[in-house]
Amino acid sequence: MKNNFWEKLKKSNKLIYALAPMAGITDSAFRQICKEFGADVVYSEMASATALAYNPKKTLEMLQSSKKEAPCVIQLFGNSPENFAKSVKLLTNKKEIAKFQVSNFKLPQGIDINFGCPVKKVIKQGAGAALMQDLKLSREVIKSVIDNTDLPVSIKLRSKVGTGCNLSLQIDCLRFLDYMKDLPISAVMIHGRTSAQGFSGPVDAEIIKKARNYFNGIILANGGVMDCQDARNLLNKTEADGIGIARGALGKPWIFEEVRSKKLEVRSNDEIFRVALKHAKLVEKLKGEQGIIEMRKHLCWYVHGLSGACEMRERLVKVETIKDIEKILK
Repeated sequence: MKNNFWEKLKKSNKLIYALAPMAGITDSAFRQICKEFGADVVYSEMASATALAYNPKKTLEMLQSSKKEAPCVIQLFGNSPENFAKSVKLLTNKKEIAKFQVSNFKLPQGIDINFGCPVKKVIKQGAGAALMQDLKLSREVIKSVIDNTDLPVSIKLRSKVGTGCNLSLQIDCLRFLDYMKDLPISAVMIHGRTSAQGFSGPVDAEIIKKARNYFNGIILANGGVMDCQDARNLLNKTEADGIGIARGALGKPWIFEEVRSKKLEVRSNDEIFRVALKHAKLVEKLKGEQGIIEMRKHLCWYVHGLSGACEMRERLVKVETIKDIEKILK
């Protein structure tokens, strides 16, 4: 396998801090901001393998990226091995991508497969956490990706999926990894919550720690990391190679600096506003007016907890231009 950045990161003997994938959030602008604050690896928004296989232009536009983001991993969801195969062939072929005239698309450094999304519309497609319950089909999907790319392949799992009395429908990450143990998977990010828990509740650090008995590649612990203390606790309990930070980075992309330095820094309003404005300008550059609309939620996260935040949010959810944002923040 050529250019396996995961192997290089492991040889560096440093903990790996990754921006975990979040649908509608981890776009190119946010990834670039997080990279500037020290994220080692960034993941794209979750992209449909079916869409890429049959009508890829809109999805390729969503997956636009910059060289500044490297290593950037594109995460795919779906349940068809054939569609996954078509997707990865496309994502690694400059000539094929050029046909769709997506100017800002850069080839990824890795491919990730989602087996953990608990969102209903994804589950209904037999993808995400629903796919994790089907070990045979999951294996076929992983193998189809590995067989059709030279890029390192990673996976994202839940600690456990499936509920109820039927134990055959309950799959935990240990059983899943054991079933896939002969496949050359480079890394796994394990969200320490069950699919039923969604994005809240206690994180099962013990099951992430046990995953080392079933997997020799990079293990990233994920779930509940909101500050440097959370990161330290999760790493100590799981003994993982690093962590994936998701919601903890919303409105505070500098969390990557903090977890690396192990110091919580109090930032002034001016510092926060400068980052928010830089983020907004980058979004506008990449997406135009629509980018400003999408930026509204990020702006609300940036001002969370600040004095006068309630009033600012009421105004920020209505912004349409950079000037609107500047007027509010200044």
